[in-house]
Amino acid sequence: MPDRVRVEVDGRQLEISNLDKVLYPQAGFTKGEVIDYYTRVAPTLLPHLAGRPLTRVRYPNGVDGDSFFEKNAPAGTPDWVRTVRRPVPGSTRKRERIDFIVVEELPTLVWLANLAALELHTPQWQVDEEGEVLDPDQLVVDLDPGPPAGLPECFEVALLVRDQLRVDGLTCCPKTSGRKGMQLVAPLPGDETADEISAYAKAVAERLAQQRPDLVVAKMAKQLRPGKVFLDWSQNNAFKTTITPYSLRAGATPTVSAPLTWAEVEAGEITAADLTPATVLDRVLRLGDLLERVE
Repeated sequence: MPDRVRVEVDGRQLEISNLDKVLYPQAGFTKGEVIDYYTRVAPTLLPHLAGRPLTRVRYPNGVDGDSFFEKNAPAGTPDWVRTVRRPVPGSTRKRERIDFIVVEELPTLVWLANLAALELHTPQWQVDEEGEVLDPDQLVVDLDPGPPAGLPECFEVALLVRDQLRVDGLTCCPKTSGRKGMQLVAPLPGDETADEISAYAKAVAERLAQQRPDLVVAKMAKQLRPGKVFLDWSQNNAFKTTITPYSLRAGATPTVSAPLTWAEVEAGEITAADLTPATVLDRVLRLGDLLERVE
């Protein structure tokens, strides 16, 4: 196969390269397979990327090589890729700006996959057509287990969080992080600020930590986490991003941050390693987008 190939994707001309390059050595998973996965999952993934400034984690030499977070649009970004210029998160310098990429069509997703942007991370808010930030439209509770705790403990805590959110009138969907933890995602009407949502998530975390101190931690200190699950309420901070649903993760083998059913959480048998690209594509065909059903 030639090193570089010209292709047309939805009317856009793209040059993709090194399709046989192995990005996940342990699994023999190539860049071509990464592009294929993102192309096939795109109808389900794109709605979760639309309107959200994207942070990528790129692995140009595969998951065993060096990686880097990338917020700014790189040199050579095609002129048809949507970008929005926003202040640098956390910067006090008013003139510092980042040209964030916003993925709203398949050609942009394929172009990024060709750059070995394996992981896609997005904030809890969107931008409008002028690039202005809207109020958050989702709440995310991140469940981070401290070894030897793992996904089984996260499942137990997820059920506690789900029940608490229900009391407060919120419905959430569970998803794996693609690694050791998981997140719960609850849609919001978009009429509260990030500070208000973060304060609410913190209150929920502290309440559950008081009820189940044997299992739940609400403070960030790492020495408190062994054998417990940290409820990271800070994921709702305006400057934080979370792994996007259906994004690949850069572990030893390719796994996906995938939505689950509550029955799967209650059964507690599924593992992150079970959720491979092929499995997730099959789940989408059978189950659709589980996050789409959350109201």
